[in-house]
Amino acid sequence: METPRDTTSPAQQPAGASSGRRTQAERNATTRAALVEAGRRLFSTKGFADVATDELARAAGVTRGALYHQYDGKSGLFAAVLESVEAEVVARVAGAMDSCAAPEDPAHRLLAGLDAYLDACADPMIHRITLVEGPAALGWRSWREVGHRHAIGLVEESVRALAPPQAPVTALAHVLMGALGEAALYVAAAEDPALAREEARAAVLALVPGLS
Repeated sequence: METPRDTTSPAQQPAGASSGRRTQAERNATTRAALVEAGRRLFSTKGFADVATDELARAAGVTRGALYHQYDGKSGLFAAVLESVEAEVVARVAGAMDSCAAPEDPAHRLLAGLDAYLDACADPMIHRITLVEGPAALGWRSWREVGHRHAIGLVEESVRALAPPQAPVTALAHVLMGALGEAALYVAAAEDPALAREEARAAVLALVPGLS
């Protein structure tokens, strides 16, 4: 006796019928998340040069082959870790700006963002990955491109709100980003980080009147 053919269209298939593809995507996402988390932990404590791919794979609970499949090795994983940390920093800064005492005031927003940025850079994990290991692992140009891609929009928004209409907003935003990066490095290298933070904060704020 001939077995009837299943003529159910894909749209009519039970929810579990096409779960294989989704399950594989979920497995990939879980593997990538585990590798990024392991990378954040190891790169920020041991440094990029002193972490082996086998150690990263073990810490993530995956095989070395999975690391190469997902990120094409240690450098690719570090790039993903840096992306995740930079995104986290920008989210913290944007949240502080939106929740400050006077979010409608561009000067208050900028001050809140500056404080949040300096606080974030004081975090040992963020400091090590974004300011120390980033340029060493990826090279200065690639490291700078990642930071600018994540933050330049927020900085331009702040500059545009403060500067007169004819001001060169893009150029001013790049200059301000350079000042913020140097401020963070100055604090990171200081023997007295608390004092250096206040000095760096004052130095960046001294530039603000020039924007308007």
